[in-house]
Amino acid sequence: MENGGIKKMANPSVRNSSIGFCIMGKPKEPPPAKLFMSLIASENDIFHQGVKDLCSTHGETDTISQRFPFDFTDYYTQEMGKPLFRHFITFERLISIPALPDIKQAANRLEEKYAAPNGNRRINIDPGYICLEHAILATTKGYTHRPYLRDGIYADLTLIYRNKSFQPLEWTYPDYRQEEVITLFNQFRKKYIEDLRGGSTHPC
Repeated sequence: MENGGIKKMANPSVRNSSIGFCIMGKPKEPPPAKLFMSLIASENDIFHQGVKDLCSTHGETDTISQRFPFDFTDYYTQEMGKPLFRHFITFERLISIPALPDIKQAANRLEEKYAAPNGNRRINIDPGYICLEHAILATTKGYTHRPYLRDGIYADLTLIYRNKSFQPLEWTYPDYRQEEVITLFNQFRKKYIEDLRGGSTHPC
């Protein structure tokens, strides 16, 4: 009690805990993230031209994965034909995380550029980013695990990093659950750590 019987109030910027006092967290920007993209197509020429256009916007790639058959679903078959294949690519230049909606919208415009005369897409481009804790995909479809970002774009929490490896979640797409895809994303994360330590790349 202070003089006059007035109780001294605790500093609102700290809170009690079982091990002492914790200072209130201070907002700060996260480190830049590793940009990756999933490209699905049925024509080699369209795939390579898509990569070329993406590089003109986001800089050079540092990984183009092996070709994966895309046969987990028929979702794109009517629009894009079959057989479909997929490559994952990553870029040398790290990105600012808040830029993800802009990157997704640019990818959508590129899909429209390569569309057939009837409007059907000939390439599907899904951008996302990798950071130390998780892998996020950008999507235009909201759901329970997809918080809204801005400009009609949501964030899909696709993989989390735990026990020295990326791990799928109950809603993770089946193709992102494949062991070879998990291994690939672990490699992407190792490269991302090298990027952060090297300091040779800068966010766009």
